[in-house]
Amino acid sequence: MRAVFFCSSVKDIAPEYNDAARKSVRAACGRGYDIVSGGTVKGTMGVVCDEAAACGAVVRGILPRFMKGLEHPALTDLVWTDTMSERKELLREGADIVVALPGGIGTMDEFFETFVLVKLGRIDSRLAVLNIGGFYDPLKQLLEHFVATNMLDREHLDLVHFCSSVEEFEELL
Repeated sequence: MRAVFFCSSVKDIAPEYNDAARKSVRAACGRGYDIVSGGTVKGTMGVVCDEAAACGAVVRGILPRFMKGLEHPALTDLVWTDTMSERKELLREGADIVVALPGGIGTMDEFFETFVLVKLGRIDSRLAVLNIGGFYDPLKQLLEHFVATNMLDREHLDLVHFCSSVEEFEELL
């Protein structure tokens, strides 16, 4: 089984976000998931790799070649790509669950493209959004607005599991 984590590459974020990353990775590892992420040493990506390695899990990183030198030393599997688009495609490949931890525009790019592919039936992955401390409340409101204005069907929004705690996330695993 494979759990993919989309997350921040920023170092100075609220500690609760990285704590949630550690706990969610530990929960996935405890259920036998291999962990896949952007695979760098930066920000929450580094935290995800650190925790997965500490759990003894397979830790797969997908990096574009221009990020050479940022790869996490604990990766058990490293895949180089030529483009960010190829990176996203390989990140999702074979994913049983895709998790959006608190993150910025890169995380949103990965999340929305994955959401569209799940919605269209092109990939069969569960989608979890860790809404720690209400971080993703604005995203949830935007998606609800899309439903209210008929830009998104309710059944498609229901494909996204907003989890306000790691415990809620664990129930999806």
